[in-house]
Amino acid sequence: MTQHPAPSRRTVAKGALLGAAAVLFGPSAARAAEGTASLRLPGPTGPHRVGLRTFALTDTSRSDPWEPGAREVMISVLYPARTVRGFPRAPQLTPAEAREFAGLAPLVHPGLPAAGVDWGAVLTHGHVDAPPLPGRRPVLLYTPGGGDSRALGTTLAEDLASHGRVVVLVDHPGDASQVELPSGMRTTVLRGEPDPETFRTMIDTRVADLRLVLDRLGDLPLAPVMDLRRIGVYGHSAGGTAAVHALAGDDRITAGVNLEGYLDLDPDLVAGLDRPLLMFRTDGFASAARLERSWAGLPARRVLLTDAGHWVFSDYAHLVPRLQAAGLVTAGTRAALVGAGDTAATTALVRHGVRAFFDHRLRAPAPPARARRSPQ
Repeated sequence: MTQHPAPSRRTVAKGALLGAAAVLFGPSAARAAEGTASLRLPGPTGPHRVGLRTFALTDTSRSDPWEPGAREVMISVLYPARTVRGFPRAPQLTPAEAREFAGLAPLVHPGLPAAGVDWGAVLTHGHVDAPPLPGRRPVLLYTPGGGDSRALGTTLAEDLASHGRVVVLVDHPGDASQVELPSGMRTTVLRGEPDPETFRTMIDTRVADLRLVLDRLGDLPLAPVMDLRRIGVYGHSAGGTAAVHALAGDDRITAGVNLEGYLDLDPDLVAGLDRPLLMFRTDGFASAARLERSWAGLPARRVLLTDAGHWVFSDYAHLVPRLQAAGLVTAGTRAALVGAGDTAATTALVRHGVRAFFDHRLRAPAPPARARRSPQ
């Protein structure tokens, strides 16, 4: 049984709410519901099968901003596999994470079903502990949307790995909906749109988490297949903000992709960006005006996705239409989350655009370091 750390007062307060949600919306209700949705993720398009390994990292020099103790981070590393025979496909969520998410789903994203979904049955196309294909490959770090776990970036990451990249999905405990750590389960402190102070803490913490991962990549068992001279970063929403901040402040990173993240938190840092950046946005994003203002004047390529919603950059692009087909979400919920358009076509555009950008920009190592202003 998973052992949980001693709770803080904040944990107790949020635990009461989450506990009530789990009683009302837990997985037992989901399994008992008629017409349980059958969810699956689309396969990657590249020539390589995909291996997957998961690691826990601890930063003893840094305190966690949300709970007492040192900062812990979970990562999943996806990579081209030499063979996958005999190595099982990984579930998108661990059994414990799936149980938590069953209760959290309608709280994190209103409109998601409170019952009728077996979240633990969703399989990825990553094969656990499959041996890597020899050769050093560029490395891409991914940071997810606010309130989401790293698992919801699986589809894009698998596609990139199948085309010859090593992709590191980074979880941010306390911010993410749920993360199973060696020390126990962590659930999100977020309730709705974060206030400015909370958002600042989120981004600063995420950037520090990405730096921790960069510091530790060379120590991982998969280090022999990583080319640490060619590193990119991409992120969705709050993860897009963090990705650009990391790109602007860490010379180990060559290029970045921002999937609809605000850039008004530290304008001076962003204004000094001198590395390649690709930015996607949707025509259905409710805060498009703020987004456009924060992007103004930044020398970056921009792509607009039509008939699309903010969460189309995540695995919700594939899960929500299936939930709608099963009668578990409304057309309005689908439109609000991922848009009313063809999500398969939209995500194909994102896959191709992100892959082509990194293929071009990571042909050579990062340029030499330059003087920078440290973020406040």
